[in-house]
Amino acid sequence: MRINKHKRRKIALLCYIIAILSIFLFLVYYFDKVITPTVMIVADAEVRARSSEIINKNILEVYSKEFNYDEIIRVDKDSDGNITMLKADTVKMSAIASEVALKSQRELAEIGSVGIKLPIGYITKSNIMSYWGPKVTVRMEPIGRIETQYSSMFESAGINQTRHKIYIEVYAKAKVIIPLANNEVEVKNQIPIAETVIVGKIPRTSINLDLDSLKK
Repeated sequence: MRINKHKRRKIALLCYIIAILSIFLFLVYYFDKVITPTVMIVADAEVRARSSEIINKNILEVYSKEFNYDEIIRVDKDSDGNITMLKADTVKMSAIASEVALKSQRELAEIGSVGIKLPIGYITKSNIMSYWGPKVTVRMEPIGRIETQYSSMFESAGINQTRHKIYIEVYAKAKVIIPLANNEVEVKNQIPIAETVIVGKIPRTSINLDLDSLKK
């Protein structure tokens, strides 16, 4: 009887250990396959949003102070008032773009080192649960340097009038880091920085903006 009772205790203990181990393995699997990917999706979106916010803020601040169309783009006309040349001050444009890139790079690195804290409930996308539960710290590391590129577009604005738009394109790449996982995200913003209406016909051969050389 004592032997049978001892065996039953061993079997019960073994079953208990197996049950605990099974629950543990299930939780690990569930966290790895369900929770972590969901948190990563939310973290990626949050990092993209914060990065875009920083880049757009710096573009607005820098270009509103430093970029003046009439100073940057020179419109030459002949004695009859016909447009003979459109030429950009590429040195000035390059300096402004570099300022935006450096400021954004620095601010992204500062936020990345501190981290973005997201409540676990936030991943449910529920208004009620959004601020519940412990917070997960999402860290971010900029990868490489921020790249900038200008683009330009001309379109008709009426009889003998042309609307000229200039855009700045900013490209950034960052590593998103959460507990037990990481991922890389890309952020690309195209923001209009100048628009003006030029009176007079603009011959194609007169455009010499050379914006492709400003890619940094």
